[in-house]
Amino acid sequence: MHKLVSLYCKLVRIAEFLAPIIPPLALRLILGWEYGEAGYEKYTGENWFADLTFPFPFNLVSANVSWAISTWFELLGAVALVLGLAVRFASISLIILTVVAISTVHWPMHWHTLGELWRGYRIIDETNDGFGNYKLPLIFIVMFLPLMFGGAGKVSLDYLLSRRCCKGSGK
Repeated sequence: MHKLVSLYCKLVRIAEFLAPIIPPLALRLILGWEYGEAGYEKYTGENWFADLTFPFPFNLVSANVSWAISTWFELLGAVALVLGLAVRFASISLIILTVVAISTVHWPMHWHTLGELWRGYRIIDETNDGFGNYKLPLIFIVMFLPLMFGGAGKVSLDYLLSRRCCKGSGK
């Protein structure tokens, strides 16, 4: 029994050592890929934002400006995530972009009960039944939370810069 407890403690120490390295890196890479892919599709595709009704205050700018903003936030945010540079800022920016996307594209058109709202919590390719499709963007928002609050992790430019900048300040 003592050997089993000892092995368990050793595995916990390894997991604790890897915790600030592997999870934030994995989150940054997968989110960077997803947002980079979406930004690239916008960059090389046609602007379909003209058919949308954006919530206030995003409805104050033209569809072309909204298209450019979302394209470049996705592309630059993806690069920032992969490099681990300004990850908290990139995370907050992409969360806001995703909330706007949910409210504009993915949210149910009409709902009056929580049951009707819940029908939109799904992942489907095409939706025209009015029930929405907000599960994946909501998952992305939740994935951003550890990066926004915990930072980019030890394998990042943010970590290297903070070590270099804070070296002489006693941190």
